[in-house]
Amino acid sequence: MNLRHVLVLPDRDAAEEVAGEVVDRFGLPEEPQLVRDALAGEDDAEDAQWLVVVEDPGQQLDVAELDGLAAAYEGWLEAP
Repeated sequence: MNLRHVLVLPDRDAAEEVAGEVVDRFGLPEEPQLVRDALAGEDDAEDAQWLVVVEDPGQQLDVAELDGLAAAYEGWLEAP
């Protein structure tokens, strides 16, 4: 089963830094996908979160470490 982790970050810079750190910490073969997620009902480009989507096909990534990494950048790990 392929598990997908979604880390929610406050801005693009934080998302890019977290994506790089995830690769370094876990030795991933490729960078996670970055996705801009506009908040519901908001038209302003300032009101957007960034998602870091991490594929975990072997379900081997440490969820607590992912959550701590996101928290260090004022974000969080979405529950699967």
